Amino acid sequence: PPVRRALITGVNGFAGSHLAELLLAEGYAVHGTIRSFRSDLSNIAPFAARLALHPCDLTDPLAVNAVFAAVRPTHIFHLAAQSFVPASWAAPGATMQANVLGTLHVLEAARLIPDVRVQVAGTSEEYGRVEPAECPITEDRPLRPLSPYGVSKVAADLLAQQYAASYGLHAVITRAFNHTGPRRGDVFAESDWAKQIAAFETEDNIDNGRTFHLRHGNLDAIRDYTDVRDVVRGYMLAAENGAAGGVYNLCSGAGSAPTMREVLARLASMSHKPVALVPDPTRLRPSDVPRLVGDNARARAELGWSPKIMLDETLKELLSYQRARSTKL
Repeated sequence: PPVRRALITGVNGFAGSHLAELLLAEGYAVHGTIRSFRSDLSNIAPFAARLALHPCDLTDPLAVNAVFAAVRPTHIFHLAAQSFVPASWAAPGATMQANVLGTLHVLEAARLIPDVRVQVAGTSEEYGRVEPAECPITEDRPLRPLSPYGVSKVAADLLAQQYAASYGLHAVITRAFNHTGPRRGDVFAESDWAKQIAAFETEDNIDNGRTFHLRHGNLDAIRDYTDVRDVVRGYMLAAENGAAGGVYNLCSGAGSAPTMREVLARLASMSHKPVALVPDPTRLRPSDVPRLVGDNARARAELGWSPKIMLDETLKELLSYQRARSTKL
């Protein structure tokens, strides 16, 4: 069979690194863009020798065109983004540049490559304000984003749909709901909590019974969690099986989802030491999406995808990842 050449933007990121691992196991030749060779490559270090890395600023169209023309990928996975919602409040302009212009340049370069398949990573944050009666959320729900990040991803999503309609580009959009697991960035809530727990556990406490005060933000938000390894399998299947211009939710499909309070309680129960919860006003956002519960029927039917890893297993591995990092510090 012909060689499948994948190009992953943001290959050294959280999802990008897991996708690279999966595609290597599936027999793809894997290329990836990174910002520069000064970028943090720790996520891909164990298998970096099997990847072809290309420094590329996605906000520079000439740089993007040059990399895409050199690689001539059969599959493009566009994951690179400014993906931290609070940072989008602090730096909305930079978020728009990275997420909207970056996506535009990827699509412009992709349409010059014959028969390429493109997966554009969207997000459940695009749905934004969702009424309780609108849950579980299908792909046809209105998009009412509540953050600059959400707005930027709506624009990227619609650009991909427009390129499919206007140029016949085989672009497929995935809207992943919350996903986590090993290598999750420390700034994200559940990873930050796991990091706090791991750091406390490694302290040499004279009084081993001392209670640990874990700092947190809004715990009332309801979030539909999936393991990152299930999500990147969805990315692969979307690129391989998805309809051009198609949009697919990647989520648990359980019909209900835990509050962040429940997610934190599950993590805290895995700690070796007693945990007390302390609200931290600095961790609150100007506005927060209250409820994100997804419907994955379309992805199941059209992509042949379904999640396999349960949340408790994911959280256990996330905590193990943070414990391993904590002991190395």
